[in-house]
This record gives sequence, structure tokens and C-alpha cells, in this order.
Amino acid sequence: MVKPEAKTPRERYRAQVRTEIKERAWEQIATAGASALSLNAIAKQLGMSGPALYRYYAGRDELITELVRDAYRSLADTFRTVAARPGADVTALAEALRTWALADPHRYFLIYGTPVPGYHAPDDITAIASEIMAALLDAFARQPSSGRETPFDAHLDEHRHWARDHPAPTAVLHRALTFWTRLHGTLSLELAGHFTGMGFDPARYYAAELDELTGPGADATM
Repeated sequence: MVKPEAKTPRERYRAQVRTEIKERAWEQIATAGASALSLNAIAKQLGMSGPALYRYYAGRDELITELVRDAYRSLADTFRTVAARPGADVTALAEALRTWALADPHRYFLIYGTPVPGYHAPDDITAIASEIMAALLDAFARQPSSGRETPFDAHLDEHRHWARDHPAPTAVLHRALTFWTRLHGTLSLELAGHFTGMGFDPARYYAAELDELTGPGADATM
């Protein structure tokens, strides 16, 4: 096993400062949202000048990219860990998704909420996001299916680039896509506080949606 090269004191200091910048960025996002992210405000909090901070991040978009990359990587790693467990299925992934989202709603909304105006993520971000979907597609591919096709399946078969060449049949893509969108819809409403005051337990509602999406006759609802 090749040991990683030891970092120099300067490299360690740079990594530490970049971490502190990201921590302040998350604090800003929690307060005012990602669109209001200000490197100059972060520099002031850290007691450095704006130009000094730009030595660590070239601009707002580079910082946002780092935060988005960290968020996607965290969820991808979570899914990979869950998928590696014996007997893991789509239910386990769904439960892991909700736990991950509730642990840090601002992180969730950064990647699954309203896009940051003027920001475009680089291609490597899409590659990480595809790892998350691949884990879900793998789990669905292992499940029995009625094989019933819908008119949308034919359309989806011609627009499956989002699945990154996953070999799953189109019907599996459709089931996974429906599963993913419905759970995200439920989660987004919960985390945004839209269920507050309605009197029911969001956890039970999420579980009920999950049961409908995975229980007997689930193919008929997708």
C-alpha cells in the first residue's frame, strides 16, 4: 500500500483555512441562502482582507462548487455504505436519504432546492450525482417487476442519458425515477416547513409514501 505524501505546513494551513471558509459559507447559507453568499463578508468574519481570501477561492462559484461537491459526495458515500449492507434495498436507501436530509436541511436544499442564479456546476458534479442514482437503479434492478410497460417508457428509452449508461431496463428507470421524485417532493415540503401546523407526523407520511412505492401493486402506481 502506497502511503500518501505528507503535507507541508503550508499545505496544512491552506487546507485549514479553506475548511474555515466553507464553515462560514454554510453559516451564511443557513441565514440568507446560497444566492446571498458573499466572499467579502466571509473574509471579514475571518479577519482577513477580501483579496487575501481570493487566494483560497478564486470566486463565489468556486466556493459554491466546493460546497455542492461536498454535499453530493456525502450523500453518495452514504448510499454506498447502505447499499453494501446485506439485504439492503430501496427502502433502506429511502430511509438513509431522509436521515441525511434532516441532519442538514441547508445542505439538502443546496443540491436539491432552487438553483443558485447564475451558477452552473462543472461536469464532475454531475458524475458524483450519478453515483447516487446508480445506487438506486441497482437496488430497483434487483427487485421483481411485473414488466408492464407504459407509454412514457418508450419516451424514456430515448432519453436515458441521465442514467449514465446504466443497463437497467427502461421500466426500472421509470420506477426509480418515480420513486426518486416523489420522495424528494415529500422531503422538500417537510424541510421547507409546509407540513407545520397540519397536525400529522411527517415521518409517518414519508413512511406511507414509501410503502405505496414499494408495496404490493407498486408497479401499478408508477
